[in-house]
Amino acid sequence: MGFAYTAFLIGTFCGLIQVFMRNEMIQLPAWLDYYQVLTVHGVTLALVYTTFFIYAFLITGMSKALGSFGPKVARWSWIGFFVAAAGTVWATIEILSGRASVLYTFYAPLKASGWFYVSLALLIIGTWIISFALIAHYVKWRKANPGVMSPLFAFMTISTLAMWIIACLGVVAAVVFMFIPWAFGWVDTINVELSRTLFWFFGHPLVYFWLLPAYMAWYLVVPKLLGTKVFSDSLARLSFLLFILFSIPVGLHHQLTEPGVADFWKFLQVTLTFMVVIPTLMTAFSLFATFEISGRQKGAKGWFGWVGKLPWNDIRFTSLFIAMVFFIPGGAGGIINTSFQLNELVHNTLWVVGHFHITVGTPVAMTFMGISFWLIPYLTGRTLTKTTKKLAFIQIISWSIGMLLMSTAQHVLGLLGAPRRTQHSNYSDHPTVLGWFDGFFSNTATLAIGGIILFFSAMLLIVIVFRLWLIEPRSEEGDLYAEFPIAESDASATPRWLENWWIWLGIAVALILLAYTFPISHMIQDAPPGSKGFINW
Repeated sequence: MGFAYTAFLIGTFCGLIQVFMRNEMIQLPAWLDYYQVLTVHGVTLALVYTTFFIYAFLITGMSKALGSFGPKVARWSWIGFFVAAAGTVWATIEILSGRASVLYTFYAPLKASGWFYVSLALLIIGTWIISFALIAHYVKWRKANPGVMSPLFAFMTISTLAMWIIACLGVVAAVVFMFIPWAFGWVDTINVELSRTLFWFFGHPLVYFWLLPAYMAWYLVVPKLLGTKVFSDSLARLSFLLFILFSIPVGLHHQLTEPGVADFWKFLQVTLTFMVVIPTLMTAFSLFATFEISGRQKGAKGWFGWVGKLPWNDIRFTSLFIAMVFFIPGGAGGIINTSFQLNELVHNTLWVVGHFHITVGTPVAMTFMGISFWLIPYLTGRTLTKTTKKLAFIQIISWSIGMLLMSTAQHVLGLLGAPRRTQHSNYSDHPTVLGWFDGFFSNTATLAIGGIILFFSAMLLIVIVFRLWLIEPRSEEGDLYAEFPIAESDASATPRWLENWWIWLGIAVALILLAYTFPISHMIQDAPPGSKGFINW
């Protein structure tokens, strides 16, 4: 958790520098450039903060759901942490030294230092070590409880880890067999299309690796805070299994504008991408059913009477509810990005950056913030005092306002044609470009105001984390803010085949083979000569 919030601090500071640079308010020193800052921002927030926070959450929850770890599980979890942490620190050094300004997607033919790719491999290996330790803990519990459905938190954790391990196979193959030999000069060229395809084999499920722990909080923590049960144990399990099936064989929808892949395979993966709407809507249905059931139990009348019965004064709930609301426009934007024709309009524009921030930067990040308000006290034995609770409300509200301003400006500027990935330019005062900045939202000033508010909110969150870690008083017996709130889930009617992993992993592998065998074989057999490396920063 400490490592996650250290990365969060660094990443948000880099984000502030970016919005200032887009408004030409600052000029970086000669030893630092825009793309270094952008790479640090993406790596520390999108990869490091999320990954370390997620494992902190999963490790704690698995210990809570299945009992304390044995010495082997604990030892290997620590080994995995230190390997991942070492890789992260190493990668950050490579970026800040100016040897790896390739953004967090590290697209070829941009070539970073070979050690940058080695450090990324260490980060992945570290997460795998922790994952297999948690899976071993789960297997041990299953052997000790034959014929019993595992607790829902444990099931969801294993689903998330299974998806992560399978997804990482693509990026590991690209890094180990393509990027590292190419970066160290052992081979002269790299197959650009294949390297990007293997990255997006990993890159899209990465989105759901961020999202599924947030779903776990929505499914399990929210009902507990409302004083009710999980709406449906079998629905929750099935939704997570569907994410395993439909989140991996869909990476080509990130490559709709790239040549080298036949339209049929792009169309197939776009179709599979839309299938993810099913478990998403199942989740939405389950959550709103939970809200209404809880409200009815408290005497709510009419269609929306339950709204007034929700515990708005509980920051643990309010933060998660706002995160869910932000996911509605975020999900709608995702459908636009995935659509074959509409992707042509928005693909290389700030629209995509706005979409990224309104999905990962709000529903995911804000859910992690809401989890932090009780998970850190649970781990440290402290409580959430009235003062810190007020600070938490200010932090969540300011994050919401800042993200609404910044991401809306990014969406609008993207629709007008403002590019992503590039440092700000007015293109010699071209009239079309100057027209981008006429409106309130189509304005980099609005983007900057949102970014400044977000940075204020981020610093306030660091203060809250510090207080919950070291300053707040010790919790007492029955302290609600120092518990791990997991709702009761009735698995008595849940079909046993939902926890038959061979079935679901087998279907997942079949879908992956269907979606990727022919495109990848074509990229290898009919490969162009390849590209040398470019270092243009």
